[in-house]
Amino acid sequence: MLPYPEIDPVAIALGPIKIHWYGLTYLVGLAFAWWLAVRRSTATHAAVKREQVDDLIFYAALGVVLGGRFGYALFYGWDKIMEDPSWLLRVWQGGMSFHGGLLGVIVAMYLFARSRKIVFADLLDFVAPLAPVGLALGRLGNFIGQELWGRPTDVPWAMIFPHDPLQLARHPSQLYQFALEGVLLFILVLWFSSRPRPRWAVAGMFSLGYGCLRFSAEFFREPDAHLGFQALGWVTRGQILSVPMILIGLFALLMAYRQAPDTGARGLKR
Repeated sequence: MLPYPEIDPVAIALGPIKIHWYGLTYLVGLAFAWWLAVRRSTATHAAVKREQVDDLIFYAALGVVLGGRFGYALFYGWDKIMEDPSWLLRVWQGGMSFHGGLLGVIVAMYLFARSRKIVFADLLDFVAPLAPVGLALGRLGNFIGQELWGRPTDVPWAMIFPHDPLQLARHPSQLYQFALEGVLLFILVLWFSSRPRPRWAVAGMFSLGYGCLRFSAEFFREPDAHLGFQALGWVTRGQILSVPMILIGLFALLMAYRQAPDTGARGLKR
């Protein structure tokens, strides 16, 4: 086993004010997204211009936070809402969902596209490479906060998380997700978007890539205790939510290349 590197989840404490590492990962992820968006906005056919980037990131941040919270309540915490509706407002108690955050960002991007008269598909293709680094940092926040740990295992790199009431050696699945849904997905989508692609293709690659990688990572992650396995004795809620992303990604890529078989220019088949 590897020893768990205990890190205080509170990064900064100023009297009663405590700033957690998990919250800082959101800020750093948004800062990186802003930096990459600025760089991507200089491309000739960029859907977003430099002067629009600041507003874009603001819309995205609202989508992530509101969608992530409401999505968690809908997909994972409905029982808590039924018991105490005010729990939804107590964000400091944790509870964020990627799939909810994704839906929130999609809605925010739709509103941004309408207000700036940008083609919605082009905007999604523009923002797709901005997300994976934030996802990676969020998984590091989960690791530091000792949450969403893995299933019991005897692999040499297993860890015992101090907050685990069972004190079992487990997969550090947060780090798996950091590497897969974060680093690997970022490399894949950034590489794919580095040359002209038909409309919807980059967004489709993100959806397909995340769905497949999240589905795979769920085999090592302990299911939520109050949910358990959802089907067939092995299917988790995260896998169920990832299947639509895989299908949507495949459909988007198929339609993108069917409409623009040459794919030699970004503006083909507008």
